[in-house]
Amino acid sequence: MEKILEKYWGYTSFRPKQREIIDSALAGRDTLAILPTGGGKSLCFQIPSLARPGIAIVVTPLISLMKDQVQNLKARGIKALAIYSGMTFHEIDVALDNAIYGDYKFLYVSPERLRTDIFLARVAKMEVNFIVVDEAHCISQWGYDFRPDYLLINELRNVVGGNVPFIALTATATERVAEDIMETLQFKEKNLLRSSFERPNLAYIVRECENKLGNVVKVCEDIPGSGIVYVRERKKAEEIAAFLRTQGVDADFYHAGVGKEMRSEKQDRWKKGDLRVMVATNAFGMGIDKPDVRFVCHIDLPESLESYFQEAGRAGRDGLSSKAVLLWNNTDLVRLKRIFQVSFPPLEYIADIYQKMFMYLGIAYGDGEGTTRKFNLIDFAKHFKLHSATAYYAIKYIELSGYWSVTEEIDNPSRIMFSVSRDDLYRIQLSDPGMDSFLKALMRIYPALFSHLVSIDEEYIAKVIRQSDKEVKRMLVELSRMRVIDYIPQSRSPLIFVNNERLTP
Repeated sequence: MEKILEKYWGYTSFRPKQREIIDSALAGRDTLAILPTGGGKSLCFQIPSLARPGIAIVVTPLISLMKDQVQNLKARGIKALAIYSGMTFHEIDVALDNAIYGDYKFLYVSPERLRTDIFLARVAKMEVNFIVVDEAHCISQWGYDFRPDYLLINELRNVVGGNVPFIALTATATERVAEDIMETLQFKEKNLLRSSFERPNLAYIVRECENKLGNVVKVCEDIPGSGIVYVRERKKAEEIAAFLRTQGVDADFYHAGVGKEMRSEKQDRWKKGDLRVMVATNAFGMGIDKPDVRFVCHIDLPESLESYFQEAGRAGRDGLSSKAVLLWNNTDLVRLKRIFQVSFPPLEYIADIYQKMFMYLGIAYGDGEGTTRKFNLIDFAKHFKLHSATAYYAIKYIELSGYWSVTEEIDNPSRIMFSVSRDDLYRIQLSDPGMDSFLKALMRIYPALFSHLVSIDEEYIAKVIRQSDKEVKRMLVELSRMRVIDYIPQSRSPLIFVNNERLTP
């Protein structure tokens, strides 16, 4: 194992507990590993997979996390790929073929992918050596970030066979959550390996102060090296980054509202050391493999201890002296109490939000199962004159019950699906020769259009039929107007996936 570690990562020895976890997995035992943030969880499944023939399927909840890990593995000469929402049907098809025939070692997927029969059918053809469950606390209803789609993971046992070991990893799990993880994943035997959460090199500093901006400047001046300043609001990230620059600090901002390419550029500059301080919301940092972060400073109190421990733990992963600084005052406590109050809306309010959501989406009683729509929380709240934060928590509670799933704000490609039968489509083709060739091209490029919403690439379609992008979009809009297809144009808006039909009050 040490040879693999040195060959790909340049280390000569493992951190505490890593070798024990790796040996457990290689012995074929289902293994739950609880390691602190920065404790090297990824190596605990990457090393075993590299030591065995076949491919590891890694289930992880965040697209940004899987993209970052795939990029890091590729940079080390290890073949890895990911499938996530936002990819076209063609891209997914190619990725699955590569996972079967391309000698890849890691396939990263989001838990929602486990709902699709196509994915499961292709997994059955793969030589799977491990099933990896990252952020495993998401599988437990007692965990702080429970996600219903994680309950689908155990279905993979039926597909890959009972001899393929599961490796579940998390940085945050109580005894109750750990028991729930092992029970839900149907471990053959209880097997929990836990490392100490003590980080001797990381000093935790808590400062009560009214002048937070002055203290942030002092942190940046007193602690040399790379740093992260966490805030809770996008606008605040931009304002504080601008202020730090006026004080001579090399700083920039990062949040989910920044365009995809710009976010990637900012992140790369910071990772390479070309940018010293990143002022960011919690959209930044998950999966960021930068060992030499010397400080993490929180201007706002995080929403939970788990969130704070995870974010603060991004400092000092190289084992050198680092600091986690938390700035607070009484205003923070008032705000946290207010957040707590809106975080638990009454059942009557949640039931009302459920019905209002379907009204907003235009879905009647008894309909909607399998529907996908763009969703904008601010627009939804304005439409019904709701408090957006309270509505957000109600939507999350309904999601936890499995009625719908809401994606991150990502770059979503256009999606289409036929809303008519094959017979009706044939009659439309006969009556409209102008659309006939376009419809044939769509069916040839995307064969699954009759069964589910498929991600499409208008530029690729335009090349195939030798038309302009503008003309392709015009024809898609026209087909949507004729109610021949459901067409969801490309956007950066989150999507809502409706899992069950609308229920009556």
